[in-house]
Amino acid sequence: MARVLVCDDSAFMRMMIKKLLTDMGHEIVAEGGDGKQGVQLYRQFKPDLVTMDITMPIMDGIQAVKHIHEEDPVARIVMVTAIGQRSIISEALKAGASGFVIKPFDPEQVQETVNKVLAE
Repeated sequence: MARVLVCDDSAFMRMMIKKLLTDMGHEIVAEGGDGKQGVQLYRQFKPDLVTMDITMPIMDGIQAVKHIHEEDPVARIVMVTAIGQRSIISEALKAGASGFVIKPFDPEQVQETVNKVLAE
């Protein structure tokens, strides 16, 4: 079981991700609605895994990943995004993301990606 921070500007999407992850046996320690809040919550809770949307207000997910990764180079972060462009995904991975899933997501894809990232 992993301790997870869920960060997405959509309350509905946070709810969906939280349900899926808790059904997998993980504990949701916090949730945030923008990248800045995600960075602050990461500092506070030091979760085992972060799910991070790319397109968010105040600070986008890629900027948040950079901040988190500067402080914790081994942070495990899964990007959850509707943006399927290779350049954006590549940028997120270079920033420190460990994996990604595309919205609308398939629960099996999320489970597979989360398990892979946690096993690293």
